[in-house]
Amino acid sequence: MPALLRQPFWFLRHGETDWNAQGLSQGRTDIPLNRVGEMQAERAAHAMRSSGLATIVASPLVRAKRTAEVVAAPLGLPVLLDEDLAEVNFGDQEGQPMGDWYDDWIAGTYTPHGAETFQALLERAVRGVNAALARPAPVMVVAHGALFRALRLALGHEPNVRTPNALPMLISPPKGGGAAWDIAPAVLAEG
Repeated sequence: MPALLRQPFWFLRHGETDWNAQGLSQGRTDIPLNRVGEMQAERAAHAMRSSGLATIVASPLVRAKRTAEVVAAPLGLPVLLDEDLAEVNFGDQEGQPMGDWYDDWIAGTYTPHGAETFQALLERAVRGVNAALARPAPVMVVAHGALFRALRLALGHEPNVRTPNALPMLISPPKGGGAAWDIAPAVLAEG
């Protein structure tokens, strides 16, 4: 399995889209944030205002790019884009209801027609995060849910766990020789 550079970073899944709200697989289909997603991005920006972020690298898909722009604006940071951070290509599952095939896809026993394998996503996700980590720290990666499933495996966690929209998470290397990285959600203000 490809290895992540052992340094902390922030991860942020994009804000909500209409397809998220409807429970549809998005993949590479370029769906924008909805009104809730815009508000979630603003809330994430508020949570990160005193984080000291130096670099924000995002998927080029509009939902992640827009979320990153909202977080970056009050910090005066540019948003760098990396194709390696784009969401998985779900092939003929894009636009379809989220199914129970994820476990088989992660295990490598099923890949939707025209889709990217989980292993290919894992390698690409680690490559994208490592490229981001080569930039000035602290770094925030703004990307997608299935991509974070792959990263969870690389972080020593169960991969098939849904990631909340627009919740900044501080990812830190294992302490004391442990195998699993720490995933600590930021505290978000209510209202």
